[in-house]
Amino acid sequence: MSNSLAEKVVIITGASSGIGAACARLLAREGCKLTLAARSLDKMEKLADELPAESLVLRADMTQPADIENMVQHTVERFGRIDVLLANAGVYIPGQFAEGDIDAYSTMLNLNVSAVMRCAHAVIPTMRAGGGGDIVVTSSISGHMDIVGEPVYSASKNAVQTFVHTLRRQLAGDGIRVMSIAPGPVANPMQKLYDPEEIKRAVEVTGSHLASEDCAEAILFMLSRPRHVTIRDLVLLPQISRV
Repeated sequence: MSNSLAEKVVIITGASSGIGAACARLLAREGCKLTLAARSLDKMEKLADELPAESLVLRADMTQPADIENMVQHTVERFGRIDVLLANAGVYIPGQFAEGDIDAYSTMLNLNVSAVMRCAHAVIPTMRAGGGGDIVVTSSISGHMDIVGEPVYSASKNAVQTFVHTLRRQLAGDGIRVMSIAPGPVANPMQKLYDPEEIKRAVEVTGSHLASEDCAEAILFMLSRPRHVTIRDLVLLPQISRV
């Protein structure tokens, strides 16, 4: 038994590429109405032209509180409600902490943690007024274990996991599900993979990476469960995994 997503209004942050763009394509085919939000306006406009769904394209920097507020306001003005938030925008900075750029780490924490919280905080009143909704956060396998090569990134995703787990319990009575998907390496721009052939090799030949579409399919599964079912955490790993 599954829950139809037809006519659902979905905000996707980080929608210009990778998991966000894959989610947009898949949810458009499911009949959703979409708000695509990211910094790369040209990429989102090109994506929107391909989608078989009504979509609103907004240039938005998730580190800017005003952009988040505008994203929610424009979505409600356009579609009248918000059913789903996919808090997907994020950045990945691995490496040795002592040699890293502390300002870059601070920016990553702002985007990976604070922006997720701000986005959730901004949509909750509208979801409550509409009788419920879904908040899905793109986390990482790094949120479930400490990975030595990425201390600050792992810290950001551990913070996200704690936020998802506790917020879920706070909002359960409002009919709002709070969930996270935690993939391992994904063959997309966050992993510095751009060439389609290189991506195909990483996914299908070496088995070292997931495809963005794998994550989108998993998110569709989470969203389409009956309302009495919450997939709190969905960990997704490539065939050949070091963790």
